[in-house]
Amino acid sequence: MASKLKIGILRETKNPPDKRVPVTPSQVVKLSERFPEVDIFVQPSDIRCYTDEEYQYLDLNMKEDLSDCDILLGVKEVDPKTFIEDKTYMFFSHVAKKQPYNRGLLQEVINKKIRLIDYEYLTDYDEQRIVAFGRWAGIVGAYNGLRARGIRTDNFELKPAHQCKDMDEMFAGLKKIKLEKKKILVTGGGRVAMGAMETLSQLNIREVSADEFLNQEFNEPVLCRIDPEHYVEHKGGMQFDLHHFFKHPEEYKSSFKPFTKVTDILVACHFWDPKSPNFITKEDYLDPEFKITVIADVSCDVDGPIASTVKASTIADPFFGYNPVTGKAEPPFVSPKNITVMSVDNLPGELPRNASSDFGNNLIDKVYPSLFGDDNTGMIERATIAKDGKLTERYSYLKDYLEGKE
Repeated sequence: MASKLKIGILRETKNPPDKRVPVTPSQVVKLSERFPEVDIFVQPSDIRCYTDEEYQYLDLNMKEDLSDCDILLGVKEVDPKTFIEDKTYMFFSHVAKKQPYNRGLLQEVINKKIRLIDYEYLTDYDEQRIVAFGRWAGIVGAYNGLRARGIRTDNFELKPAHQCKDMDEMFAGLKKIKLEKKKILVTGGGRVAMGAMETLSQLNIREVSADEFLNQEFNEPVLCRIDPEHYVEHKGGMQFDLHHFFKHPEEYKSSFKPFTKVTDILVACHFWDPKSPNFITKEDYLDPEFKITVIADVSCDVDGPIASTVKASTIADPFFGYNPVTGKAEPPFVSPKNITVMSVDNLPGELPRNASSDFGNNLIDKVYPSLFGDDNTGMIERATIAKDGKLTERYSYLKDYLEGKE
């Protein structure tokens, strides 16, 4: 009889700690039933949104030492000091875009001959991502934008999302607020933007077109979501083509400025390529017609397309004030002339139970059959950044980054 494949569920080691899990207690049971050739072991943790007791109640295997496991699953970056040599790890590594702060992590992956699979690069044949927390980033990010507006105006108060038991409690809180006559703008059309719209739909406010949003006044709060065709245009006047924009973003310029003159709350959920044009420059904030008071930058590209995103904020301290004159961050809510910014970079961690459950179900349905069996579609191979002490061919462009040459 062939030995079973051993899977270890890691304790999160990144600081500040992340409470999410790749597999919830009930999903361990489901996974064991669907894949009887697999044994699952859970490393104890006192920070998970699901307690050790919840795993133990279902008679699941708990153990500290996972060195005999074949595959180790986490969520965020794993502390390199805890790596076990010659194992397969799957987590969000944040190295494929040459993030300087994780160079050491990738170096240790190579040194210990780890097979590194990154969730972010699990894609189908069309290069579309298969699993992501994006929806939850949008759900929480839009909520935080509304919460910031409530604090800024003193008109209503919302409990921090991470203090809510789950999404249902968070959404219930939205039912008690009444927005003034405001214009709310969401940028983007992917999972993140749709998550933001899911939250904002709880307000039952009117959704309007981009043209109406720009050119009409309303006696009620309104909501608008815009796609790239509304905020960029081709430098040569070519008719907008989304595929062309994604392939050649450097050929486009921003047409977003008119929105800065009519928007009160901006919920930024767009995907941004460094070659793409910026949304809001430092100079835009100094324009007397600039109207935005709250920016919930869910995309959180620091020093990127939205100049006020000068840093990432945290779940514990989500807001800061952007001073348009100095271009620097200040404490939040101290000056009405400052723009209130929310730029938390791990928003799904505010609703960890909901986010983990959704993510785990996608892994079971879409990823584990290939991870535990035959990778017939090449999905696992496309997401494998390193193995056997080397970068894979697909990620060979990281060589200079790995060696500290860039």
